[in-house]
Amino acid sequence: MVIVLLILGCIVAGTGLLALAEGLLARAGPTHTYTNPAKNPTILGVACAPMLNYIVLGDSTAAGQGGAYELGIAVSSARHLTASRRVSLTNVAVSGAKTHDVLTQQLPKLAGQKPDIVLVAIGANDVIGLTSAGSVRTDLNQLIDGLQALNPNIKIVLTAAPEMGAPPRLLQPLGWLAGLRARQLNRTFDEVIAARRLTLAPILIATGQAFKHDATLFAADKFHPNDRGYALWTATINPALDQALAS
Repeated sequence: MVIVLLILGCIVAGTGLLALAEGLLARAGPTHTYTNPAKNPTILGVACAPMLNYIVLGDSTAAGQGGAYELGIAVSSARHLTASRRVSLTNVAVSGAKTHDVLTQQLPKLAGQKPDIVLVAIGANDVIGLTSAGSVRTDLNQLIDGLQALNPNIKIVLTAAPEMGAPPRLLQPLGWLAGLRARQLNRTFDEVIAARRLTLAPILIATGQAFKHDATLFAADKFHPNDRGYALWTATINPALDQALAS
């Protein structure tokens, strides 16, 4: 029995070290300097249409790192929403953010606003940063409470973590461990989404296999999606936004 416990302990420790190494690789970032999007609102759509206050929170993927910002998930999904409305888009996402960072650093930037719908693209950095499921659950619930305090009728869409086993930059077995952690952490997202009656944009389920089998969907840093990769995500996010608004 002691031997079995020792073996299991070594496996757990090894997994932790590999995940930590993966986190360091992911945080090394591309060699060029990245600038997060401006926080001021952008107005899109027809002037005479009803206004929709759309907020985007999250990490580098919400900020559009890896591709052209105008083709990223924030602007592309905002353009989708202009089909029958005018949209005020405010994107406060920051590259490298975890769920706790969204709660403590991005949510306060919305003070005084009344968002109609919010997209929260978060999870990847919690995966590679070894954030516990309990911490993510606590931070998510506090984030939701904070958003609902701004507008009790707010619609909230979450992406959860993408397929973290896909980026070519993460060599095996690090990629395999990242993919496993993403699925484990997404179960926490699923539980919170179900309990709080929110909407999931299931980018891991809908696009994970495409990213695992097509390295051309990644940017030059071999970690973030490129324009084509973000277009795949947007095709999953747009129906989720529509679903949330219709609920």
